[in-house]
Amino acid sequence: MIQVNDIRVPYREAGTEWKRYAAKICRVREEDLKSARMLKKSLDARKKQDIVYLISAAVGMEPGKERRALGLGDARILPYAAPVAEEIPAGTEPLNGRVAVVGLGPAGLFGAYMLAKYGYRPLVIERGRPVAERVRDVEGFWCGAGLDPESNVMFGEGGAGTFSDGKLTSRSKDARGAEVLRIFREHGAPEEIEYLAKPHIGTDKLRGIVSAMRESVERMGGEVRFSCRLEQIVCEGGKLTGIVVSKDGKTVKEPCDALVLAIGQGARDTYRMLLASGVSMQPKPFAVGCRIEHPQEMIDRIQFGDAAAARELGAAEYRLTGRSGDRGVYTFCMCPGGKVVASSSGQDQVVVNGMSDYARDAENANAAIIVQVGPGDFGTDPLSGVAYAEKLERDAFLLGGGDFRAPASRVEDFLACRKSGAFGSVHPSYRPGVRPADLSECLPDYVANGIRDGIRSFSRQMKGYDLADAVLTAVESRSSSPVRILRDENGESVSVRGIYPVGEGAGYAGGIVSAAIDGMRASERIIRRYRPSSI
Repeated sequence: MIQVNDIRVPYREAGTEWKRYAAKICRVREEDLKSARMLKKSLDARKKQDIVYLISAAVGMEPGKERRALGLGDARILPYAAPVAEEIPAGTEPLNGRVAVVGLGPAGLFGAYMLAKYGYRPLVIERGRPVAERVRDVEGFWCGAGLDPESNVMFGEGGAGTFSDGKLTSRSKDARGAEVLRIFREHGAPEEIEYLAKPHIGTDKLRGIVSAMRESVERMGGEVRFSCRLEQIVCEGGKLTGIVVSKDGKTVKEPCDALVLAIGQGARDTYRMLLASGVSMQPKPFAVGCRIEHPQEMIDRIQFGDAAAARELGAAEYRLTGRSGDRGVYTFCMCPGGKVVASSSGQDQVVVNGMSDYARDAENANAAIIVQVGPGDFGTDPLSGVAYAEKLERDAFLLGGGDFRAPASRVEDFLACRKSGAFGSVHPSYRPGVRPADLSECLPDYVANGIRDGIRSFSRQMKGYDLADAVLTAVESRSSSPVRILRDENGESVSVRGIYPVGEGAGYAGGIVSAAIDGMRASERIIRRYRPSSI
């Protein structure tokens, strides 16, 4: 086969006619293509009057035609090298007990999947509940039934990403990224995630996919314990020898030489237990701010011009960056056609995030506008960033009325440094509801002013972004972990051998795919070191 790059296809023809454009580059007829599949598809909407998809594809023809195409001297035509999966050789060191995985978000899920695939029968500990039960708990909270601190947007099967847009983009060049997408495909994700430049699954599809992956782990010999918490780690001479877990009021000690620690950043009580147990960690910079909502139709019009209503283009996205003094301010986790969701994991907290279904067909677009903060703002103690985020979340809780409503403001009012009265044409999507407020009362001055500077800067990049009736909802405090659990070049904790901190909660990932890669990498290191346990 050969690879054909930079196939420029008008957006209305990308679904059915792209093979004809590939054949034209190769100077053959479309019927000469015996096989053809997309490798990459990205949208180029820089010229509103000439919106195209850029496609790369692997095509197969008769050997003579392939040789002639490669001999054309066209830089767009290359030999195609199919990726080859690497087999991981098992190690020889004996294991005391099973490998444990704590947390069933992307890092833990993919780490457990790799271990189970290679016969290690991992013990998976998840403090939350399975997806079906978790969805009922979360929907109940959003409808005002109260928060379950062990089953919410942060805790439970699939982790926080389960209630998100399900973005599968990653800046990592690690080849494991393609494997992550392939495994998702095997468990029910649409084929397009393997070639779209900006793939997403949506919360509705992702829920079934993570459950299917967990079932695969169990079929391959892994054990998953829901509503089960890591209470303590047991160490001897700086080496992990066991873990203490609790379930249904009972505490059990499990022998364990290797632990994939994928706790997620919501597990602040676990951070404190680990620090008290001698696990080295440090504060790290992160970013905080609000969610902004615009009409999705307006974002489509800004990005696509007269083609805004075209079904082939889907819901438009954006990503914007700016400066506020010496701080970066940027949009994060943009959710086209989505909703702002309540992501609290503890009492007296208001935390907001964004979520979209696969169709991205809700009325509003939303994105975080966040401002960089660091140890200079909150201190150098290991958990000082956690305390900083907790204060923001409590202040937002109180400003919202103390009943999990979120404080919110019209953009025009926020820019004018005043409290909003009523909302206008843009209806806040956050449940259990919002309370009009002056957001400056729950944000540090440098964060509030940074958001104002960002909105003004972004409106120069996207005319109309500072729409008077656009809605800001606070507080977005979990864009990334405020903690890094220190690890060495082998991925182990620098202070307790046998613990492999991974994922967003450990401070080493920034999304579903990068967290999954991190979990896989840790499991591969365990596989290469130890032989499977007979337990």
